[in-house]
Amino acid sequence: MLTNPKINPNRCRVEMAGISNDSMFPANQFDLNDHIEWCRNSMASLLGLIGPLLTLEAMFASNIIFSNGLRDPYSSGGVLENISDTVVAVHTKNGSHCLDIVGANTTDPDWLVNQRKVEVKIIKGWLDKYYASAGIFK
Repeated sequence: MLTNPKINPNRCRVEMAGISNDSMFPANQFDLNDHIEWCRNSMASLLGLIGPLLTLEAMFASNIIFSNGLRDPYSSGGVLENISDTVVAVHTKNGSHCLDIVGANTTDPDWLVNQRKVEVKIIKGWLDKYYASAGIFK
């Protein structure tokens, strides 16, 4: 189990890359399950502080889509669940950093096309609601 208090929790937010034991660096025992458990315990205490902030933020924010690709190493620090009806999380297993906001291409995989459609549908709903409440485009 990783118990060194000097290890920064940000270590849990980056992709793991192994180094063989026959390199110039000294051999180091690494157990992925221990690492995952340490990260869960470490991050749980941090998330306990973040939860109330997200609730407070939801009272003052609207019409935000947090789009996350779970292949992006930064997604572990991203918003992965809806905070309110208008502060929403859209994520895909195969996505990576900013892939959904890059211009569409004929080679885009189906999951990416579908993610963009979900995002457009959400935005269209917000606009329709705004226009209806403002009496525009009746």
